[in-house]
Amino acid sequence: MLPRTGPDAPWPSALWVVRHGESAGNVALAAAEAEGLERLDLSHRDVDIPLSDLGRRQSEALGRWIADQPEDQRPEVVWVSPYVRAQQTAEIALQAAGLDLPVVVDERLREREFGAWDGLTRRGITAQFPEESERRAALGKFYHRPPGGESWTDVLQRLRAVLDDIRTDAQDKRVMLVAHQVVVLLTRYVLEGMDERSVLDLDAQGEVVNCSVTSYLYEKEAGRMALERYNEAAPLEEQDEQVTAEPDAPGAPR
Repeated sequence: MLPRTGPDAPWPSALWVVRHGESAGNVALAAAEAEGLERLDLSHRDVDIPLSDLGRRQSEALGRWIADQPEDQRPEVVWVSPYVRAQQTAEIALQAAGLDLPVVVDERLREREFGAWDGLTRRGITAQFPEESERRAALGKFYHRPPGGESWTDVLQRLRAVLDDIRTDAQDKRVMLVAHQVVVLLTRYVLEGMDERSVLDLDAQGEVVNCSVTSYLYEKEAGRMALERYNEAAPLEEQDEQVTAEPDAPGAPR
């Protein structure tokens, strides 16, 4: 079901969807993949994985970039995933921007859950779950659910619900949503009425950049949220900070 449209439909005036800064998990995954390992070297639960040092600098750069925007375009309220890396990104960015805003932590914005595949590299998934890997290849990543985990369509169910709440609770507000790569992609799926092929083609174009901004503006005449920019790395580039785009998890190979 698509969001309600029309001149009387409640909407935020603007919606920014931000991927968290580089995390220790992103670094560990890149290292494990490079070394051909089956498992990441991590001691934290996924929900507790913090930002890397670079991720903290990226979050500061995002905040400085926000401060450089016209006052009437800066966020007025923040919704954030409960995962540590997302909350740290929001906290650091707001502090760097000099903004004291209401922050809503919502578990429906959490990362996709990978179940038994959590912490495994692509090599590990293929080695330890060969039959399930073949099933995923046949079914496709949009509908496949790892053992004990979530499919993209599972994430969509909770994302639709939280976007509906944001629409009504933050009507006429400028909202910044800080979450994860799959949330960025599936927000586009919901707001733009995409189908499976469209969103997978978008995903295949490349990873969502850490601390990138995907934004929408409300078009009153059309009664809809219109895409303004996608995966914009300007918050990092304009602040001379390193741009990174490591995947969030190994369970989503292209």
